[in-house]
Amino acid sequence: MPARTLREVSIRNLKVFRQHYVSEISGSLGDLGTFLPISIALSVNGTVSLSSTLIFSGLFNILTGLFFGIPLPVQPMKAIAAVAIARSFTHGEIAAAGIFVAVCIFVFSITGILEWFANVIPIPVVKGIQVGAGLSLIISSAGKLLSSLDWISPSWADNLLWALAAFIFLLVTNIYRDVPYALIVFVLGIVFATIRSALAANLPSFHFWSPFVVVPHLEEWRVGALDAGIGQIPLTTLNSIVAVVHLAGDLLPSVRTPSITSIGLSVAGMNLLGCWLGAMPVCHGSGGLAAQYRFGARSGSSVVFLGLFKLVIGVFFGESLVGLLKRFPSALLGVMVIASGLELVSVGESLNTAGARDLGRAEQAFTGLGSMPAISESERKRRWTVMMVTVGLLVGFKNDAIGFVAGMLCHWIYSMPAVNLERFRERWSLTRIWNRRGIRLH
Repeated sequence: MPARTLREVSIRNLKVFRQHYVSEISGSLGDLGTFLPISIALSVNGTVSLSSTLIFSGLFNILTGLFFGIPLPVQPMKAIAAVAIARSFTHGEIAAAGIFVAVCIFVFSITGILEWFANVIPIPVVKGIQVGAGLSLIISSAGKLLSSLDWISPSWADNLLWALAAFIFLLVTNIYRDVPYALIVFVLGIVFATIRSALAANLPSFHFWSPFVVVPHLEEWRVGALDAGIGQIPLTTLNSIVAVVHLAGDLLPSVRTPSITSIGLSVAGMNLLGCWLGAMPVCHGSGGLAAQYRFGARSGSSVVFLGLFKLVIGVFFGESLVGLLKRFPSALLGVMVIASGLELVSVGESLNTAGARDLGRAEQAFTGLGSMPAISESERKRRWTVMMVTVGLLVGFKNDAIGFVAGMLCHWIYSMPAVNLERFRERWSLTRIWNRRGIRLH
């Protein structure tokens, strides 16, 4: 990045933080609903080092905030994490999975494959991936974090009553957007977790980071790459690179949107560094960006703040935090995840408006052509159908790749010659042109 651009990003970050520091801090905590449960589960299994995960994810938060100037999240690679948790991966196996994905994304980035891929994906499919990811977050929260709760159990600090209170508070903050929802809920959760840890005599203590190097052996490379890495590649490409770039443009149109290649190189670089030292494989994600935006983040200063916070607690407390974080109320985390999902689902609303990138370009193309519409009613229905096919199959099979393939097939079928002719006739009013030339249609 040129020094001038980096300086401009830093100036904007500092300006926004000075004017809206409460919102930026609150927004920085928006993605914890995804980060905490997965990192805790992997740490308890002994699959990753919590210290290394906090330190390196914190470092990457700082770097992405400084370079991109937007609240770009650093969150777990979910497909890898799911397999690693279910099968209790070793340090070497999860490192191999993360490094394998990083190498693939690096090759895709420097060869231009990512840029080509992003250019050929229709906007309805991209929107479908975003909406599907949002619905998946909501379903996951309801099915995992909240389903185990009762009205007054498992504890006074973690039950459905607190979940209901947090959800009502969330609805209120939809009206009063200046209220720092995530900050208030996070502080409340930490207070509850601290009290419960004190009662269990399991408070965190000073525990300085002891770095170590992970070198996977041949069998760990095979298991990590084949059993977890391959399944992560489409998820990272679609949701962590393509969808996040489009979402950044939608949510923050006044800020320079990162390029597909730069986001790809960022994902590759994070894992080529952190995975060798016991950190959790990470990526950027549209869900995390939506969450941080929903809770107030508008610049890179939010994630810089979060990164500094992670670095400090990772270096000085590290593994001793596992007990405290395990006691963070699922009721509060679950509602934060639902809020993130709802924010991501809401981006589908702009599918058929001028806010959609392809329609914005189409509208400009019609400049000077009178009142000719940029999109017909039948085209709106087709675009909506493509998006919903993508959403339905993604959520139904819990697989981004299946949703993507289904959406692309639907788009291609609609793009067949017969359909193109009908759309062409509607948009350009060819009937009148042909009639003037004496050509009759049968």
